[in-house]
Amino acid sequence: MSDDARRLRRTGRTGRTRRTRRATADRGLSPVVGKSLELGIVVLFIALLTTSFYGSIVPDYRTAAAAEVGERALVGAAERVESAVPERTSRLDRRVAVSLPPTVRGDPYRVRAVSNASDGTTALVLDHPDAGIGGRVTLTLPTRPVDVSGTWRSSSESWAVVSDEGSRLSVELQNGGRS
Repeated sequence: MSDDARRLRRTGRTGRTRRTRRATADRGLSPVVGKSLELGIVVLFIALLTTSFYGSIVPDYRTAAAAEVGERALVGAAERVESAVPERTSRLDRRVAVSLPPTVRGDPYRVRAVSNASDGTTALVLDHPDAGIGGRVTLTLPTRPVDVSGTWRSSSESWAVVSDEGSRLSVELQNGGRS
């Protein structure tokens, strides 16, 4: 018997030839391969979207939102300091609590007082580990000379301590519990 005749010889109970069996197996495998390729393309598409979102869009949005939260916290702190300093008084020792968010974009930050000697203004500056988050608010204080100094850390309680030093008022930014 020749090789072709052997290949075409019927085998088993199904009556199919070996060549027919291989073709049937190949046809049965085609849908599986097609679905696997479709699934691979979908997974690749999702990976591409996830990478683009978390690579640029989401961090940029988080930084912008955190900068806004930081600016609001800074303005609120400035309002508390300004309201702690009275316009007129003969003797004064005052301690005002200042509420700051504990973190901005998941990181603690500092608020510090900065005085500009050239124009006599004082500002509160927000220092954050992320360079995109920060801010500066100039304080509007009464005409009486006021010295503002100190730093608040967001991770602990914050106080504005106002004291009378004769001709000047002193405001110190302090952290910690009430003493």
